[in-house]
Amino acid sequence: MSSAVPEPVTKLIEAFSALPGIGPKTASRLTYFLLRAPASISQNLSDALDDLKSKTVLCSTCFNITVDDPCPICRDERRDKRLIAVVEEPLDVLAIERTASYTGRYHVLHGVISPVNGVGPDDLKIRELAQRLDNDVLEIIIATNPGLEGDATAMFIQRDLAGKGVKMTRLARGIPMGGDLEYVDAVTLMRALQGRSEMG
Repeated sequence: MSSAVPEPVTKLIEAFSALPGIGPKTASRLTYFLLRAPASISQNLSDALDDLKSKTVLCSTCFNITVDDPCPICRDERRDKRLIAVVEEPLDVLAIERTASYTGRYHVLHGVISPVNGVGPDDLKIRELAQRLDNDVLEIIIATNPGLEGDATAMFIQRDLAGKGVKMTRLARGIPMGGDLEYVDAVTLMRALQGRSEMG
């Protein structure tokens, strides 16, 4: 970057640029916005980032992001313990919750199997999913995103959990190939949940 740009400005532009979906131009706009904005806005951002890292943990049961462990969904006795939806990311939990039609619990993998990116089954929370299976669990809904990596992850889980006596279903294909759950409207997602089919 030009020597005309002070180092603190350059550092913040580089920090914003490291975030997904933010290119150099957007990073520069955000940085210069914060330079002109009241100090309270920068302080609020700083406090929020600090709280994000210091006050959140992963639920020891489902691995969703939470402040309290276990998370509110895992603690809720009204949720159906016999039904677990397996999702890629915490944002997918929010997407399914928006449908207001799913009453089971969740398991967050924190990614998908992706050899190209060096992500294997051991890098995900698949082993922990197998440990959750007991006499109470009747059905696992594989709710990974449709696409090569999501489908490969679903097939691996299906093979890994075969013989455990648990019904395994996959979301119906109302979700477009290559789409992400977080961007799917609530009605489509609700229908995909209702139209899920047994794997195998």
